[in-house]
Amino acid sequence: MATIKENIQEVHRRLAKACTDAGRPAATVGLLVVSKTFDAAAVREAHAAGERAFGENYVQEALDKIAALADLRAGIEWHLIGPLQSNKTRVVAETFDWVHTVDRLKIAQRLSEQRPEGLPPLQICLQVNISGEASKSGLPPQEVPALAAQITRLPRLRLRGLMAIPEPADTIDDQRLPHRQLAQLLRSLQTQGLAVDTLSMGMSADLEAAVLEGATLVRVGSAIFGSRPAKP
Repeated sequence: MATIKENIQEVHRRLAKACTDAGRPAATVGLLVVSKTFDAAAVREAHAAGERAFGENYVQEALDKIAALADLRAGIEWHLIGPLQSNKTRVVAETFDWVHTVDRLKIAQRLSEQRPEGLPPLQICLQVNISGEASKSGLPPQEVPALAAQITRLPRLRLRGLMAIPEPADTIDDQRLPHRQLAQLLRSLQTQGLAVDTLSMGMSADLEAAVLEGATLVRVGSAIFGSRPAKP
């Protein structure tokens, strides 16, 4: 059975090959290690293997992990990649470095108001329901430009780009289509003069398709840590 370090090395090999296939420098794609449901020891092992950016879906689980890894805090970037409810915005604003799942102005306003002045601006991605799935969170694509413009006016936040979780697809061509649509949406924001640079898209099963379409940050969990433990 491969170790976490060996799995990370394999993911980086996949990313490097995908970048070569896309004609992109490997440095243009970052790896966000998705550590949800895995314990602090697993995060510590991935950190020891050289990783610095970690994504969590559940706020309380993340807070427990952040506390357990307080000695590494200066060397870890914590990303919230799960749904954010209004009653959790304060602790997220006070603790996290990035939030990928903003899809309402109210949430952005609360994060802006509650971000401590002593911390750098909170990095924000808008979550887009790019495949139009009823079960998925996120903005419809047509609503993104208006919300993006509103968020750029809020203090203590920095709008970085867009995030999506496309509907699973079997072939790389089918996987590429929603990623391409998200990339086109980011380019339209740039054309409007917004200083956005981040496409958070692609996971263990479709990172190659995402890189081919311009992903700048891929979110990988199971290919690093293995199958997720069942929730009790």
